[in-house]
Amino acid sequence: MEQTKENLRRIAVDPVTRVEGHGKITLLLDDANHVREARFHIVEFRGFEKFIQGRPYWEAPYFVQRLCGICPVSHHLAAAKAVDQLVGVDELTPTATKLRRLLHFGQTLQSHALHFFHLSSPDLLFGFGSNLEHRNIVGVIEDYPELALKGVRLRKYGQQVIEVISGKRVHGAATIPGGVNKALTIAERDRLLADINDVLIWAQDAVTLNEKIHTEHPENHGFGRLNSNYLSMVGGKGELELYHGGLRASRPDGSQIFDQFGYRGYYNIIREEVRSWSYMKFPYLTELGRDDGWYRVGPLARINSCDFISTPLAEAARKSFVAFGNGGFVHDTLAYHWARMIEVLHSAESIRDLLLDPEILGNDLVVKGEKREEGIGVIEAPRGTLFHHYKVNEDGTIKKANLIVSTTSNNQAMNESVRSVANEYLDGNEITEGLLNHLEVAIRAYDPCLSCATHALGKMPLEVELIGADGEAVDRIEKASSGAINRTI
Repeated sequence: MEQTKENLRRIAVDPVTRVEGHGKITLLLDDANHVREARFHIVEFRGFEKFIQGRPYWEAPYFVQRLCGICPVSHHLAAAKAVDQLVGVDELTPTATKLRRLLHFGQTLQSHALHFFHLSSPDLLFGFGSNLEHRNIVGVIEDYPELALKGVRLRKYGQQVIEVISGKRVHGAATIPGGVNKALTIAERDRLLADINDVLIWAQDAVTLNEKIHTEHPENHGFGRLNSNYLSMVGGKGELELYHGGLRASRPDGSQIFDQFGYRGYYNIIREEVRSWSYMKFPYLTELGRDDGWYRVGPLARINSCDFISTPLAEAARKSFVAFGNGGFVHDTLAYHWARMIEVLHSAESIRDLLLDPEILGNDLVVKGEKREEGIGVIEAPRGTLFHHYKVNEDGTIKKANLIVSTTSNNQAMNESVRSVANEYLDGNEITEGLLNHLEVAIRAYDPCLSCATHALGKMPLEVELIGADGEAVDRIEKASSGAINRTI
């Protein structure tokens, strides 16, 4: 007889480690250790959409940076692009555009380097079930000191780029409505150029390492693998584009659902679903519906979806990636790491090219226009497509805000990967720490930023439990996302 949910054994991975923010994984197992349910829960509540209401629109790019200490630049720039529209500006000066792009490439470089070298490389270098005490960044430093040093230097360089443009490495101030607030000096440019050749070498080494890790370990190919839809921005010619472009969505076979869709109409193509057991919403493509419309974003989506990369070294790396997929999309979840390093290389090449561009030293930094009531900014953050949407009152105060963060778009995919790994590696087996880490490895591949991703429109689910002195639950009340209140004990 099939066991009821109440008779199943619950195992929780709480918290999921080596990610930004707080989340947990829960498994429900029967007496034979067969997995009956596996879920990835987000246990934080963000609420930024609510408490920036009533604030002046020009504060938004600085407020939203506080969503995260890892990817503040991404939120800063997405909000800035929305604020540009609020002041009637659709196109910045060439210098302002290039300075913002330089800032964004610095952010992408440092964020990707942090994730691979500090958070994910221990699993990939030592094995998913290897010794827990050694499976961390300290173990990497001990066994692979040169590799660890390259990771530190790559991240440091990206932070230096951010500091030069915005004044600080974290939570700086770079943009103003319609432009940027500071020109780049010759001395600052030359200081960044001094190390760029080393950065390019380190980035190429990172690509080579990740290609080797993935292609030479067939067991990695099917790990949490999903035949999914993909969403990303692309440039006007279909090239990889991280700062500004049109939206492209593709099916698992590579056929396009739509292409070059203007992101200011994103609400016509994306819906967000609230579920009772997570603070993070579940977006889906409207055209395909809730069941089939979920998609993946981020490096894997971008490298799969783009037609080419504009910088030569990264384009050569992309061609090797495509060849691994026999000319089609690579759906391997762990290939996120390989794609991520291709973007590191592209960012390094792009930083070099921008620093050598004479217009980067210009002083024409701001454009003015006529004020509007709505602004939508979209950017390809390190973790994927990021949407910022603001509406303002006549006095310029924000009356409505909505954010779809990259990790939110990957929510369904992360849950699917957790289920896939649980069924393949844990089902019917004795549960060990090493096996549970397999679930975390699947989550880490997406580089989730959980503190960024939690929000909801309307009421959120809530559970309050009263525990007696003996440790047993005495009372439990649940408030569903619909607002209904139920006593479950």
